[in-house]
Amino acid sequence: MMSVGETGGMEETLTIIKPDAVRAGNTGRIIAHLEDARFEIQAMRRMHLSRAQAEAFYAVHRERPFYADLVAFMTSGPVVAIALARENAVAHLRDVMGATDSTQAAEGTIRNLYGTNIQNNAIHGSDSPENAAIERAFFFAACDLVGR
Repeated sequence: MMSVGETGGMEETLTIIKPDAVRAGNTGRIIAHLEDARFEIQAMRRMHLSRAQAEAFYAVHRERPFYADLVAFMTSGPVVAIALARENAVAHLRDVMGATDSTQAAEGTIRNLYGTNIQNNAIHGSDSPENAAIERAFFFAACDLVGR
């Protein structure tokens, strides 16, 4: 039996290329970085999040002091949501992204290359297979997802 977020040995996750990276013209470079890391792109959508969408997506952080700034940032320009799959997708994406604070991210990681600080860190990634399933469903219907 497959666990949550897995398809035939591949685990699923979600990433969002954030407004700072889209604005800087780094979308293609980040997608190439993900493909070089052997992620399969199952669906992709460029969109401008509404305030209500950003508030709903980041509701888990509602009581945190950075919540209002995060919502404002995520609605400041277009984002690119991408449904990804590969073995150990969640953990591998976390490694490929680098530390949340771009100034602390390891050399060669997406946040090191394209982020500037803890908020403008270029990319979001699901933190667990369970959250990946919830986050993927937020952006994509099952019929949107195309596997190999």
